[in-house]
Amino acid sequence: MHYRRLGKTELEVSILGFGASPMGNVFDPVDEKEAIAAAHLAIDHGVNFFDVSPFYGLTLAESRLGKAIEGKRKDLILASKCGRYDLQEFDFSRKRILQSIDESLIRLKTDYLDLFQLHDIEFVDKQIIIEEAVPAIQEVVQSGKARFWGITGLPVRYLAQIARETNPDTVLSWAHYNLLEDEINDELVPLSQEMDFGLMNAAPLMQRILSDASLPPWHRSPLEVKATQPILLALCKEFGYSLSQVALRFAMDHPLIATTIVGMCEVKTVQENLDAVNLEVPAELIDQILQLVEPVKNKMWFEGKPENNI
Repeated sequence: MHYRRLGKTELEVSILGFGASPMGNVFDPVDEKEAIAAAHLAIDHGVNFFDVSPFYGLTLAESRLGKAIEGKRKDLILASKCGRYDLQEFDFSRKRILQSIDESLIRLKTDYLDLFQLHDIEFVDKQIIIEEAVPAIQEVVQSGKARFWGITGLPVRYLAQIARETNPDTVLSWAHYNLLEDEINDELVPLSQEMDFGLMNAAPLMQRILSDASLPPWHRSPLEVKATQPILLALCKEFGYSLSQVALRFAMDHPLIATTIVGMCEVKTVQENLDAVNLEVPAELIDQILQLVEPVKNKMWFEGKPENNI
């Protein structure tokens, strides 16, 4: 396993991050024993960064991850979130954030988080984030219940704007650096170097488009983007590679992104992701993929309050 410094936190995180959302049955029903075994396999092979949220499976992912890491906590860098609890439930008030950390610690069977994050900040008024949520999460850090704090979300330019005004320890951007998207490079990457916050990339498989799995019915990518999946699968097969491993290897190769978080909850998937860490992908294959996807590059949808779409 390879490791990179997570910005000013000085934490050394595995370039492959374990995204625990599938443990909450977010994509498909998951056997709990299988999910726990998958987490153990990842830990045994050097994955030390685990990211979860009470939103995933309505607390189920946190509860299952807590069982999985029991007795292994000291070797891990554990991250969770607050502020988003259901599809339409957002509460970034001080009272809820202080309550949320305690609830997460109980479910995760630990007395502290390494990283506590404001989850999907684009869904509420900027004023709430700046004036209430950030001071509250900083209060959590001061209490010792979390070591560092960060922000997460989809619109990269809004994340950059909030980062400039609040100076977080970390920023987690999802679905903006992969074979179909590279918008993270426009502003967030250089800003992370300037401010020294740890930059993390999630959803490198674009919620399954860059894999051989069937797409969830709630997927919001345009039809022309979804249509690239069978074409890319066939191309990778010609070269003798799986699309998901190529996509993951491509994402992990970004030298200025500390960790690439991919959702996993099955032993087979974890092993495939571990194999991708040391995979050597022919430059010719990457070049052909990038040429094929050029017409649909960076066709990202927006989520959140319209005024936060900058």
